[in-house]
Amino acid sequence: MATPESIQRTLESVPSKFRGPGGAVAVVKDGELAGKHVWGYANLDVGVPMTPTTIFPICSISKQMVCLVLTDLLQNDKDKAFEDALTKALHELLPHDVVANKELTVERLVAMQSGLRDYWALTVLWGAKPSGRFSIYQDAPKALQRVGGFHFPPGTQMSYCNTNFMSLGLAIEKATGQTLEDLLESRLFGRAGMTTAALRPDTERLPPPLVGYEGSDETGYIAYQNRIEWAGDAGIQASLEDMIAYEKYIDRSSSNAESAYRKNAEEPHYLDGSAANYGYGLARIEADGTTVVGHGGALAGFRLHRWYVADKRVSVLALLNSDMDSSEVAGHILRSIIGKPAKDQKKDSPNETKVEWTGHYLDEEANLAIAVSHGAPGELVVYYAGHDEKVKIISSSQANSKGMQVSYEDSKLSIHRLREGRQFTARPLAPPEPPGAGNGALYAGSYHSEEVDSIFHCTGTGDMLYGSFSGYLGQGPTHLMRHLGEDVWYLACHRSLDAPAPGNWTVVFHRGEDGKTLRGATVGCWLARNVPFVKMSESVIPL
Repeated sequence: MATPESIQRTLESVPSKFRGPGGAVAVVKDGELAGKHVWGYANLDVGVPMTPTTIFPICSISKQMVCLVLTDLLQNDKDKAFEDALTKALHELLPHDVVANKELTVERLVAMQSGLRDYWALTVLWGAKPSGRFSIYQDAPKALQRVGGFHFPPGTQMSYCNTNFMSLGLAIEKATGQTLEDLLESRLFGRAGMTTAALRPDTERLPPPLVGYEGSDETGYIAYQNRIEWAGDAGIQASLEDMIAYEKYIDRSSSNAESAYRKNAEEPHYLDGSAANYGYGLARIEADGTTVVGHGGALAGFRLHRWYVADKRVSVLALLNSDMDSSEVAGHILRSIIGKPAKDQKKDSPNETKVEWTGHYLDEEANLAIAVSHGAPGELVVYYAGHDEKVKIISSSQANSKGMQVSYEDSKLSIHRLREGRQFTARPLAPPEPPGAGNGALYAGSYHSEEVDSIFHCTGTGDMLYGSFSGYLGQGPTHLMRHLGEDVWYLACHRSLDAPAPGNWTVVFHRGEDGKTLRGATVGCWLARNVPFVKMSESVIPL
């Protein structure tokens, strides 16, 4: 195990290895601070340095803190009054047909097993602009009534979903008659000694001087102004000093069998009893062979991570005011502490194997397209869940990673996503026909989704189509579409209210019985699948 001196050297090496505007990192070991380091600038434009007391939006790391409040309330709910009030509040907030499903419980919500669609992804379909406003008390309740049904039965799979925690945050306030801000202060921040932490839902009003930046060392950095409000799924702001106090509190709580943290850190399970890896805002992942429990956080201009290694009593914190991958920073620090070799020191045997089944496929159950391409030697790149994932080629028909197993047999792709408990097969898409002016005209028009209250507008000709959405949040921007094959298209969405954006949406157009006219489309992304749209006649298309 590393010494305090070596830990400090590792922390001080971070800025040169991960160049950016600024950041703050720390290590807590055996319940005590083992080292911390801050560097760079909270605000590049006016030259204000980063400090240990600079307040960051910790984004989705907030989820586990809200869950600590939730469990504390339940543990002290002797007459079940809070539990009953919480259930009643959820029934008021969510659609009736959703809460009628008996498998949709609080336990499924906090385990990301609800099967509900993510509301931040759906804001794209509701016409939100990336720089638009979103109000937690005005817009969020309307969002909950428009999430539609389930994209998988509750308790059978895991899919990251901010809807779960936003609805819980609002329900906790309804059930207790107190604000989530006050509950966090009295039941967590005060106890943990997080003296400057607070729930501040409005991302447009970060405590000065902190500014978030988009860009890179190569392209330069540009300040980004967020304008959304969020609470329950995010919204807490805290300094490095606050987060150090939190890690000390977590370490103390880990040794207390009756603590809310010990309850929340128990291994979660699916309905069938098999082990899951997410519960109560805590993700269980393997980082270079070490099991860590923690979470990341993201907002345009910010990336954050906190990890806790229970058996070694080690916490790692990484807070950045840029879009750099904070998990890479946390991994670099953790490897140094536990004596693992750096990634670039690993020597794998050369593998020049290539496969003959690259191309595009369609998961017909979820109506999501899959792109498979060659990456580095011996690797495939699979795009399915909103981002590229690398898998190592094992044979001419198999490729694996820690989170995914891919195989090809009988002209079909089989994928097992281990972290999400999802297995499926996908059929290949026939390559697109050569572009022609008449091809795209078939798809042009407007399509209405009653399920999520959205209108999809498709324009263009040939292989150059454009798509936009309108809904209760307004008229959204126009996105470029790309033909994958048959009647399947990608709609690129690389900016949205939340960050990271959903990525490529899959649009599957459906033809009528004559095979020449279109009756509708299914639109979806990993976070919000299988949204049905029906083609509208020109006489009812709104202006």
